[in-house]
Amino acid sequence: MIGVNSPREIAFFYDAARRGINDEAAPFEGAGVQIQHRVFPRLGEGEKDAFEEAIAAGLDGLIVVPGDLPSLKSSFRKAAKLGLPVLCLVTDAPNSQKLCSVSINTHSMGAISASLMGRFLGGSGKIMVTTGNLKVADHEQKFAAFEQTIKAEFPKMQVFPAIENHEIAEEAYRTSRAFVAKHRDTSGVYISTGNGAPVLEALDEIKLLGKLTVISTDVYASAVPHIRSGAVAAVLYERPYSQGRTAFRLMYEYLVEGRLPVPEIRLEPLLIMNSNLGAFISRPGSENQNKGNRAPLTLTDELVLFDQRQS
Repeated sequence: MIGVNSPREIAFFYDAARRGINDEAAPFEGAGVQIQHRVFPRLGEGEKDAFEEAIAAGLDGLIVVPGDLPSLKSSFRKAAKLGLPVLCLVTDAPNSQKLCSVSINTHSMGAISASLMGRFLGGSGKIMVTTGNLKVADHEQKFAAFEQTIKAEFPKMQVFPAIENHEIAEEAYRTSRAFVAKHRDTSGVYISTGNGAPVLEALDEIKLLGKLTVISTDVYASAVPHIRSGAVAAVLYERPYSQGRTAFRLMYEYLVEGRLPVPEIRLEPLLIMNSNLGAFISRPGSENQNKGNRAPLTLTDELVLFDQRQS
């Protein structure tokens, strides 16, 4: 039995990661492999309890998305003491006792976004950055890479301190709208997590979407029209489905074959713009003709269907 602890929010992202795990595990169900999911509200909320429940469940292995690292340290130690291998998914838990971690290359995420932003703005301007929680390794590392790359390549540009929205849509909307109202000289916006829909909504309502240079993270249905129009100049896609498949495969190979994985697996992000959006997003044909607004979009690289109404 392999346990999987992951957040509910951001739904489209973690649903894709869970599908990746389930799809990779499916061929082994006949051999008795089972997946036990525990879903907690969001990073930093409920994950400690979920971790402790998983430890008590008598699992063979555990895949976790770690957020609030200080609160989880004792759980990592307890799992190690009991011989329960723990694999970190999506974000790392540095200095914790774990089997390995599978995530996106956070340096590439931040650095590529910064390089694009600087070139789009001609090397000058002030940048707003939205993130989830800088206590989360993934979020902190992307912001650090973005800020460092701007300083190194575009010293005339200014990066404002990151706005933390804790992956809560209402907070992302409110803080983003308040920030650009206060800082009217903002030139660009870097949305560094998948919680971008409310940020785009806020910019659209105050007539700034299309006027500011926006670089975002991950593809979700409500962002597609903005990518096509160029209002979102570029998207760095974190490949959650592939992350999920990779995580299960490594855990399975360790448990069944005794194969020890390398400490870190970092997938490279995909750069998606209007010019290549069609290569990644397609709308299936006749089988969805009568589903109207529920007709899914297919992210072809990931083989994932997601609902047009998701954000």
